[in-house]
Amino acid sequence: MKTGDKAMNMQNAKIGLLPLYLKLYDDRDRDKRPRVESFYKQIASELEKRSLGVLTSPICRTKSEFEAAVRSFEDGGAEAIVTLHLAYSPSLESADALANTPLPIVVCDTTPTYSFGPDQNPEEIMYNHGIHGVQDMCNLLVRRGKPFHIEAGHWQKSDVLDRIVRHLISARMAHRLRTLKAGLVGEPFEGMGDFYVSPSDLKATIGVQTRVLNPRQFKTLLAEVTDREIQTERDLDEKRFTMEGIDEATYRRSVRNGLALQKWIDKEGMGAFSFNFLQIGKATGLETAPFLQASKLMARGVGFGGEGDLLTASLVSALAAGNPETSFSEMFCPDWKNGSVFLSHMGEMNWKLVAGKPRLLEMDYQWSDAANPVYVSGRFKAGEFVLVDLLPLEPLRKGAYRLIIAPAKMLEVSGKDNFGRSIHGWFKPGLPLAEFLAEYSRVGGTHHLAISYGLSAETVEAFGNMMGWETVVIR
Repeated sequence: MKTGDKAMNMQNAKIGLLPLYLKLYDDRDRDKRPRVESFYKQIASELEKRSLGVLTSPICRTKSEFEAAVRSFEDGGAEAIVTLHLAYSPSLESADALANTPLPIVVCDTTPTYSFGPDQNPEEIMYNHGIHGVQDMCNLLVRRGKPFHIEAGHWQKSDVLDRIVRHLISARMAHRLRTLKAGLVGEPFEGMGDFYVSPSDLKATIGVQTRVLNPRQFKTLLAEVTDREIQTERDLDEKRFTMEGIDEATYRRSVRNGLALQKWIDKEGMGAFSFNFLQIGKATGLETAPFLQASKLMARGVGFGGEGDLLTASLVSALAAGNPETSFSEMFCPDWKNGSVFLSHMGEMNWKLVAGKPRLLEMDYQWSDAANPVYVSGRFKAGEFVLVDLLPLEPLRKGAYRLIIAPAKMLEVSGKDNFGRSIHGWFKPGLPLAEFLAEYSRVGGTHHLAISYGLSAETVEAFGNMMGWETVVIR
């Protein structure tokens, strides 16, 4: 794995391995096929050894064969397509199927033979000229605006297959985002323009489908929550959190509303959600702000963004598909003296990222006509992470986004910490603080962001490239 990536368990990852070939070769000399097919099976086997589920297909030569293979990969639950040129393959045969699939494309540019110098047998040309098929195909993908990732090298004498597997983490993230459903409670915070993308534009430019919670629907879900479910949740919370001094009625209300929200998310099959805290109450049907449930859902890999920010919520969901140690947050205050930045937010964080055991506290809530909520408090654990931000650009309808990536280090705190009742943490960026803050805003960074301890900048950058976005790494 790349430095900075935690070893991801890709055992459940599934890819479609697409074999590209030329019908003319079959028409002229069918005897070449056994060796060609053997190489295809060899690469499939090597990828399976790396804990991937590999969907295969008959060798593809014509447009109809490529369309059938891609369709079988989609129906089979593949998260990406890995292409393998077994020889030259005319690009117009495969371009439509590859350009139109929502699956990310990873190009494996390799050949069977390692050495191809003057002493090589000329007959080996037949089995080792796939690279100009790669060039033909990639040219068409570029011209058609279909993002792809490519890795090249000899399958035995280099780490090309390991690199392919590593970038399947990026492909998994892209696939999650393009097929995501996201839930919205209330309307986005009025006047916050940096993260705002309308639901119709989210669908048109990224693929994210928005579901808006109806207050009547939530009332029905609230009535479905049983005392048994609340007690089961309490049993878990007593193990996960410190709960001293929590008012029983306040706790039960937070859990009941959180479980109703989770029922909605589960029934709709959503992988991200957001709410506007100013509209919690009569306007949305929730009795209290679901801060606690937001923290629990992020720990499950469900993306979250504050203030109705579905763009960042979707980003958090995509990053969590690559590694679950991911959370929503905001940069609040600069510590000029120590060259660090104070992170915080109202009441939402991935509770599994807390240093030590998180605390549950009651919030004195005065922002809407809702009752006091219970929330998780704690400090982000020390360690290396990447700060990631996604911002819309103009013209948005052409899918213009910029992904900002900044490697950073969350700091250990020893001694006094006056922020124990809040969600918080201090991080040191890779650049001097003033330079980092200026550069972040110079490239348009929003005030909402994601942090992930488990991903490298290179993996996140590859994810951005697969989405077809501009990427900026602040090192």
